[in-house]
Amino acid sequence: MPLNSVNTNVGAMVALQSLNRTTDELSATQKRISTGYRVSDARDDGAAYAVAERIRGDMAATTSANQQLGGVKGLLEVTNTALQNVSTTLQKLKELTVRLADGTITAEQRTQYQAQAKALTTNIQSFITDASYNGLNILDDAAATTVKVISNGSGTYYSFNSFSALGQVYNNVSGANGWDQAAASAALTATGALGQAITNTLTQLNNFGSYSNYVDNQITYNKAILDAQESGLGALVDADMAKESAKLQALQIRQQLGTQALGIANQAPQTLLSLFRG
Repeated sequence: MPLNSVNTNVGAMVALQSLNRTTDELSATQKRISTGYRVSDARDDGAAYAVAERIRGDMAATTSANQQLGGVKGLLEVTNTALQNVSTTLQKLKELTVRLADGTITAEQRTQYQAQAKALTTNIQSFITDASYNGLNILDDAAATTVKVISNGSGTYYSFNSFSALGQVYNNVSGANGWDQAAASAALTATGALGQAITNTLTQLNNFGSYSNYVDNQITYNKAILDAQESGLGALVDADMAKESAKLQALQIRQQLGTQALGIANQAPQTLLSLFRG
């Protein structure tokens, strides 16, 4: 087809096609710049968008698991604080029990020591019953049940046991205000009331400390996983803003030139006709 045809303006057709391609590229670039994504929906890249959505779901699940672990961390910190106070108070009670086991103290002194013992055991009871977090107390659990905690976005559980501190600690020493010399002496032995209460408390301090360490480590690990997932997601769908900005400027210039070229091409047939008429 001759380029100087008066019936078909081939030059205008070529210019229009080029301008349309430039406009399409410009729209795509503007979309990337406005959203910050190379792939913002399935129309941009269906396969990449499907992968990105799966990763986003995994990230949301991991974030939710970490939020739950944060609550468990608070619960365990409250529990450990209560147990540490119980342990400290038991040591004070042990000092008093040694005095109660002394056969040389007077009746008045024994009464005073017993009154102090009563105050300490009341403290122990309060530490145990007040160790609640978000309405849950795993230190005052008569059944000593198993606590199951979501530890990651895949639904994996971490399990640990609650503790009946009233039954295994407080009840052992609750009668300390009535201990005479013989009872106090017996309580101080390893298998005695006070000795057993101290052993049970220290054992649980070790257990709950281990639970806390696990939760802390899992939270840190989940955060590392989230960082890795976010980095991978960014590499998959994020736009290169520096590149897109430069491309936008180039396309805008191309669009302007394309518009001018189309205008010139549209004038060519009119010029040709005027020559024939002249």
